[in-house]
Amino acid sequence: MAAGRLAMVAWGARLLAPTAAESTIPPEPISGCSIRWIPDRSDTNRITVEVTGPDAAFGATANPTERTLEQWQRMLSVYAETTEPGKTPTVPPMWGTYRLESGRLRFEPPFPFDTGVTYRAVFHPSTSPARPDQSVTATFQRPRPRPTPHTAVTKIYPTGDLLPENLLKFYLHFSAPMSGGQIYQYLHLREAGGREVELPFLELAEELWNPGMTRLTLLIDPGRIKRNVRPLEEIGPALAAGKSYTLIVDPQWPDAAGTPLKAGYQKSFRAGPADRISPDPRQWVLRPPARGTTHPLSISFPDPLDHALAQRMIRVATAQGELVPGLPNLEDQESRWDFIPDQPWGSGSFVVLVQATIEDLAGNNIGKTFEVDLFDGVQRKLTNPSVRLPFEIR
Repeated sequence: MAAGRLAMVAWGARLLAPTAAESTIPPEPISGCSIRWIPDRSDTNRITVEVTGPDAAFGATANPTERTLEQWQRMLSVYAETTEPGKTPTVPPMWGTYRLESGRLRFEPPFPFDTGVTYRAVFHPSTSPARPDQSVTATFQRPRPRPTPHTAVTKIYPTGDLLPENLLKFYLHFSAPMSGGQIYQYLHLREAGGREVELPFLELAEELWNPGMTRLTLLIDPGRIKRNVRPLEEIGPALAAGKSYTLIVDPQWPDAAGTPLKAGYQKSFRAGPADRISPDPRQWVLRPPARGTTHPLSISFPDPLDHALAQRMIRVATAQGELVPGLPNLEDQESRWDFIPDQPWGSGSFVVLVQATIEDLAGNNIGKTFEVDLFDGVQRKLTNPSVRLPFEIR
């Protein structure tokens, strides 16, 4: 047989290649013998296992051309690790190409290495009479590539830049599902000068996510809002009228896949006077659409409403009580509600149905303010669960 004969056999499992960023792994020497894992310079998808030292040199002089594949594998075995370190592998060594060049023993597998799998090379100098009882072992693992961040904060509600100092909640919207638990370490409320507001949020063990984990309801601690309670008196309000603030979302917040956000997010606003007046639908301005069109029905509010609740708690019905299918949306910093029907408007009588539990930005309901039960001593019962606002289309 010619010198440098190759032993090559197909390996059954296709493996992924190392990245270009990986360089030669430092050797693990034992008495002058070492094993290296070397990416091919022209094709970094290939890894060569190389043994250098006295035993490799001995092999070069010991009739290498007469060795079978099994004999090569007894000298140098490479395994896809399936056992605990130090235990005997339960799978046969990988097949591939062996060759001796300038005193270096090299093994090249036919396929790239898989990401995240640990590979172990064992060189057995027992083939040399110089060391019958020693072996050299080295491991290699191609690290998983760091995933590219793609999840982002798409919106924070309310969108206005002037919010009441007794604001009750924020809604954080994300472009993809997020991870829950430990969320408060990624959320900060800071004053204009950079000072962090102390414990502004109600930190709930059961976080307020929608089922898809794409919208978080972030409550301001009610103890920092309601008057005559200890947190407000001892620590002070989370927001104070006349001051400017920034709500900061940390970019290190991981999404559901464990990848940090694509970028952080900041919402800056100024705190205005407290709002302790219930929403009054009688002050809302309705603008009916034209018959035969799909132009929106618009309702303007004197003050902004809660974004999520306004989308869910305002409906349009016919005079016979049948709901009109369509798409609601809030505009003008949540101070205008638009409703676009699925079908063109017909002529006749219609009614806007508003649930009495709808809230403004301070958590005030129709007929009941956020503080009424605890502090104003007012006992009220809403005789109607909803308010009706009739309109005509001619």
